[in-house]
Amino acid sequence: MNMTATFVFVLFFVGVTILGFIAAHWRKGDLGQLDEWGLGGRRFGTIVTWFLIGGDLYTAYTFVALPALVFGAGATGFFALPYTILIYPFAFVVFPKLWSIAKRHGYVTAADFVHARYNSRMLALAIAVTGIVATMPYIALQLVGIEVVIGALGFSTQGLLGDLPLIIAFAILAAYTYTSGLRAPAMIAVVKDVLIYITIIAAMIVIPAQLGGFSHIFGVVPSGKLLLKAPDTASLNGYSAYATLAVGSALALFLYPHSVTAILSSNSGNTIRRNMALLPAYSLVLGLLGYMALASGVKDMPEYASYFKAYGANFAVPALFLHFFPSWFVGVAFAAIGIGALVPAAIMSIAAANLYTRNVHREFINTSMTPEQETNVAKLVSLIVKVGAVVFILALPLTYAIQLQLLGGIWIIQTLPALVLGLYTRVLDHRGLLIGWAVGIASDTWMAASLQLKGSIFTVNLFGYSVPGYAAVWALIINLVVSIVVSVLVRVMGLKRSEDRTRPEDYLDVVES
Repeated sequence: MNMTATFVFVLFFVGVTILGFIAAHWRKGDLGQLDEWGLGGRRFGTIVTWFLIGGDLYTAYTFVALPALVFGAGATGFFALPYTILIYPFAFVVFPKLWSIAKRHGYVTAADFVHARYNSRMLALAIAVTGIVATMPYIALQLVGIEVVIGALGFSTQGLLGDLPLIIAFAILAAYTYTSGLRAPAMIAVVKDVLIYITIIAAMIVIPAQLGGFSHIFGVVPSGKLLLKAPDTASLNGYSAYATLAVGSALALFLYPHSVTAILSSNSGNTIRRNMALLPAYSLVLGLLGYMALASGVKDMPEYASYFKAYGANFAVPALFLHFFPSWFVGVAFAAIGIGALVPAAIMSIAAANLYTRNVHREFINTSMTPEQETNVAKLVSLIVKVGAVVFILALPLTYAIQLQLLGGIWIIQTLPALVLGLYTRVLDHRGLLIGWAVGIASDTWMAASLQLKGSIFTVNLFGYSVPGYAAVWALIINLVVSIVVSVLVRVMGLKRSEDRTRPEDYLDVVES
């Protein structure tokens, strides 16, 4: 066991636990109201929102898995760089409008807006269930980051004793989230992001210096992992796969419930716009750590052989820090990864709880809930979600969580037509959107199943030419075509349109201060 690193790691965990409980008294509000517990009272300014969204999107899994993807698959893994740039112009344009409408009408979830826009409980239910199902395995995967660093500190992660640190970490997370709501991850995100930046800046300076500079790093990486396979006379090969992964991932990321929750907690549309301009700074070094791990040869070092056998490519980043940094800084880096799991897991569980409470429980189980009852249900569901994630990751193989998260990513993009297009037009009918959603979900599930849930690149053959691409994008195209065709048929048949409970003035592009 690395005692120095473990001491530093535990010290930071104790610190953020205390912060989590203190957060209940920060910007004090009535935590018996779902708007206060689940959205922080919509009072977070530019700085807090920047830390919160950054802590929400750039998770422990991001900093472990994306370098691992580059380490294992090479250049394809770099799709994360353009996609994390593309998402911000998209969000800059779209989500201040959603925030403005949600603020005026008291909406807490994206499904609240969809319900009001189309006056369709079933369409709203489809959006809510998709969000909840897509979020659950995402929470479970945050445990991967914690599990890897706990193992790297020298603890066994096998058996009941090995599971104990994970159980303790999530029990503490559940306790302060229950007490403080969204304020807890918002406050802790500041610590997490500062630690991440310190860790990444140190890695960018120290590791290349010891490896002979970036020219040497790229020089020793095999060419097959530096370049995509170029198109030929039969297929677009890696080019179309790379492009559709980047575009599809960009469109999907802010549709996740935890992303919407972080956005709706902002105090203005301008706060969201400013954050969309600032957040690309996070993307600066994603992927480069993977090439550093390749160039350093840590995978072939005997002292790390058992770890790579247990965790695969996910151990690439921890191995780098263990090899190149003193023990005290290893503790800082591992604390950044560990806390980087707790922040998004907390936001995800709150987002899933908000969706269930507002769009399932209140709509179909207890239509006369008081605000206090609503918040109590959300708190209880947030606990159940966390317990479910822990049980899932401990009782089932990790590959199941990865496969379900893969499905979640291709499912969540099917909510785009109802939510994003709904912010701009009512041309599409709610029946068309619901059928389009169902066909889109069925299509991308079939594509993923045909790939045996081992990947998300599905090859489409067009006139004898192969076009590999992200299954979510192909299914979204099918979704849109079906939605448009059914909406036209509804109009031709003269069927009555549903009432729009929002107002035209809600959609004016007013820049809030």
